[in-house]
Amino acid sequence: MSRHQPRSTHTVTVAYAGGEARRGPVTMGQANMIRCMLRDEPEHINIHDVWPVPDGTGTEAVIEALRALAVRHEALRTTFPHGPGSAPDEQVVAPAGAFTVTVLDHDELPGRPAAYAESLARGARIERFRLDRDFPLRISLVTLAGAPAYVTMAASHAVTDVGALAVLKEEWLSLLAGDALPPVASLTPLDLATEEATPAGLRKSGASLRYWEGIIRTGPQAMFAEPGAEGTEVATPRLTLRSRRAARALALAAERTGSPSATVLLTAWCALVAHRTGQPACVAAVPTSNRYHPRLARSVNTLSQDALLALDVRVPSFDALLRKAWGAALNAYRHSQFDAVALWEMIGRATFDRGSQFARDVVLNDVSSLPDTVATVTSGTPDDTTGPDLELSWGPDQVLPTRVLTFVYATDPLVHLSLWADPALFKRDEAEGFLTGLVRLLEAVGAADVPLASLSGVTGVHPVERGPRWCRVDGSWTSPPLVAEALSEALEGLPVHVTADAPYESGSTPPEGAAGDLAAHLTAYIAAGDTPLTPAGAHTALMDALPGRPGVLAPRRYVIVQDPPAEADRSSAWLRQQILSEGTGRDRRM
Repeated sequence: MSRHQPRSTHTVTVAYAGGEARRGPVTMGQANMIRCMLRDEPEHINIHDVWPVPDGTGTEAVIEALRALAVRHEALRTTFPHGPGSAPDEQVVAPAGAFTVTVLDHDELPGRPAAYAESLARGARIERFRLDRDFPLRISLVTLAGAPAYVTMAASHAVTDVGALAVLKEEWLSLLAGDALPPVASLTPLDLATEEATPAGLRKSGASLRYWEGIIRTGPQAMFAEPGAEGTEVATPRLTLRSRRAARALALAAERTGSPSATVLLTAWCALVAHRTGQPACVAAVPTSNRYHPRLARSVNTLSQDALLALDVRVPSFDALLRKAWGAALNAYRHSQFDAVALWEMIGRATFDRGSQFARDVVLNDVSSLPDTVATVTSGTPDDTTGPDLELSWGPDQVLPTRVLTFVYATDPLVHLSLWADPALFKRDEAEGFLTGLVRLLEAVGAADVPLASLSGVTGVHPVERGPRWCRVDGSWTSPPLVAEALSEALEGLPVHVTADAPYESGSTPPEGAAGDLAAHLTAYIAAGDTPLTPAGAHTALMDALPGRPGVLAPRRYVIVQDPPAEADRSSAWLRQQILSEGTGRDRRM
């Protein structure tokens, strides 16, 4: 046995009582997270934390403080009854119950005890939480010769988010210090569910859905619609930046522009993403804790939902983009509380009509404003007060449903963030170049306004080269040959030809709203032979094949012909074939 392995392991059952029995509907945030928990692998959706135990604290005190938290917070006494194959729509708060703490006693802790504790917490994420019966914290207590050193835990995202874990940790430390906690003033999950069901709450959710729909119907269907982008889940290594140089540059940029550091960093990140992808806008999911209301600031609940940011980068300089970013971010955050089921129903309708596939392929999660220890929850590396001028380090792979995910843990005294970039799109040197390019951009912005046309020279990051097979259609990059290939495959090998139809004469001024688009829509010609194919059948088949193909946009018009042309010039010959039927295919689902 390794000297760093536990010398003994035992389980303590902790009973609690004194709470109030309640039940009612789930909140919008809970419904959103539960949907992810039932769909995603548990290690990807569960969260974790590590709480160092203050010196001199006994095991009994640690456990008593955990017991007090269970009584104090309804979320920790909540389960979600539901039948097999169904998602729960109700939550039940128990007045009493029990949870377990696994005690791992050691003769000696490894050279990096905090990293060891973090590995235990991360390992506990692998097991799925049973929503209908499990206590939402899976807790271990690491001890050294009987003395508590760390509390490690995996947490159910159905009742906690990073902000909730930070509140629990702060209160736990106060209890250990002998402080009396004030009465709970924040909304409980059931109280929030009641507010969300009021006319005002329903209006707010409806406004969020309309905001999202506007972006989904007009923005890029995927930021990374380009050669090499394939699949819906990608094994991606973590690249971490820790840099005092970046922190100094960010502080200077914030001072020069008079803007908050978080907004400057968000703007720089969006500018670089849009530049690298060759897109006129940066559309990104920006998860927000929704804790800006005083009654939610310290709520132990899962309040985090996506804000969908759409920042048009067609401005001359960084400062002009920064002025737009503030309003765009506020608008996104304002519309980040919604009924998740209704949201995805709307997305299904909007994308079917548009012929697109909504891709949450770019995500920025900035948790730097939360307590310092939050970095441990997400990065797996305890942040410290010292750091290098600029350090890049690679971590393990993680399977993610995104192309680029960025977590920002701290911006002062050093910028500490991690990037997961699809290796099919970013080789290792390109991923490193993207982060160093971000630092270079911050340094340039700290000195003066930066023309966006100069980003390649300033950052060393260059736009992707798509080649002549690609064009922008309806606000999205797409490749007509790839559309034809995907449609033919979806129709079991029927011959298909796809054309891009220009909306305006070459050299003329494009109509308002179409700037940069090279085609108004796509038309698909399908040689159906004797099959009873209809435009609606063709469209439905292609829509079913869209996931994992961000460069494929459905045609606006489907033309069904009997046979493919025999002429060598197949492109013009397709247009001369006798038409059996034609239409948009959006009239009904098959």
